[in-house]
Amino acid sequence: MPVQNYRGLIAWQNAMELVSVVYDLTKNFPRDEMFGLTSQIRRASVSVPSNIAEGQGRCSTKEYLRHLSISHGSLREIETQNLIAEMLGYISTDQSNGTMEKCAEVGRLRNGLANSLEKRME
Repeated sequence: MPVQNYRGLIAWQNAMELVSVVYDLTKNFPRDEMFGLTSQIRRASVSVPSNIAEGQGRCSTKEYLRHLSISHGSLREIETQNLIAEMLGYISTDQSNGTMEKCAEVGRLRNGLANSLEKRME
């Protein structure tokens, strides 16, 4: 039985956990990064579950897939910005690896959701 509400989607639930991970990760970034890297990675993290939710609320599978594609791009942003934060010494390698693992988990779930939607279109 299809999920009737985005909150029931495991991909969305895990994306929400990623938001929490990113906010915790960035709370100790340098103050002068507040409007730079901190803001950018936080916005990208919020974009992931937001686009999953928006896509689920759309009236067509094609639009849903487009929003899932946007969430995929936001995941790649988070990964890149996470690596930049590690390179600049704002976070440890362990912190970076943990964030990358959470991104990978959300990505796998997002891909599974997209694949199931694509099969429905066939």
